[in-house]
Amino acid sequence: METTQRYDVVVIGGGPAGLAGAVALARSRRSVLVVDDGTPRNAPADGVHNYLGREGTPPGELLALGRAELAGYGGAFREGRVSGAEALEGGGFRVALDGGGDVDARRLLVTTGLTDELPDVPGLAQRWGRDVLHCPYCHGWEVRERAIGVLACGPMVVHQTLLMRQLSDDVTVFRHRQPPFDDEQAEELAARGIRVVDGEVVGLEVVDDRLTGVRLASGEVVAVEALAVQPRFVARGGVAESLGLSTSDLLVGEHSIGSRVDADPTGATAVPGVYVAGNVNDPMAQVVAGAAAGMRAGSMINAELVAEETRLAVAAHRERSAARV
Repeated sequence: METTQRYDVVVIGGGPAGLAGAVALARSRRSVLVVDDGTPRNAPADGVHNYLGREGTPPGELLALGRAELAGYGGAFREGRVSGAEALEGGGFRVALDGGGDVDARRLLVTTGLTDELPDVPGLAQRWGRDVLHCPYCHGWEVRERAIGVLACGPMVVHQTLLMRQLSDDVTVFRHRQPPFDDEQAEELAARGIRVVDGEVVGLEVVDDRLTGVRLASGEVVAVEALAVQPRFVARGGVAESLGLSTSDLLVGEHSIGSRVDADPTGATAVPGVYVAGNVNDPMAQVVAGAAAGMRAGSMINAELVAEETRLAVAAHRERSAARV
């Protein structure tokens, strides 16, 4: 008779957060399985930045190193997509895999990340992670001293534009479909020598696989070599939702710029035994922060399991002691 394989922890999502959590657990001699569908958020990027000791490492290479470290400590990795998970009556969880097959776990760590929903401007998706970017800390150094454009598409546009101005003297903000800037914002932009261009952006100009300009509805083309945009950060919360968790809005003032699965600072969610880490919970986290959150969640899961095992051991010890009296 076929039995379902059981682990101490199943980690759903094998990015930096998931792998870091899994390695922390495996180093504590926990049986751990990482399930990943091979769709990392940062796949288009040339390299990972601000990760001390791994500066510029290609994203795929970093993941391969993490998988090798996990295997070295006895952890398991499986390629595939998780279709859902459910709590079991006797405790723990059952994880359903696409294509059939289930695995059981005493605890779950969900690190499924997020999806960047880009503005509906033709050409943005094809340049994403290359010369169309959003984070000055992730990719800013690589476009320093170039002609940088900023596409206004949310409440953080002035903040984003001023950060880009730190990288180049040549910054242009395209107001696109956004309302006019208020007096304070307009003064800040003018004081930093930032040009504001009115009119809807309808496309990009690309020559020899390099961004060369932004095309307006009027037909005018404004020369830029990089374009910053603000995507909407949408948590990949399907697995969390199958467990009864919901996503909440990520707010800037009264404006929603995305969604997240809520958790306390350790990664513990409202469902006992389910933890989250990385961009699914913290959309603003860079790779190093996601890995740190995964490691912290992994260590908290191990501590929780130790406490549970100790309670059971104490109960068994008392029962044996009582039997001897």
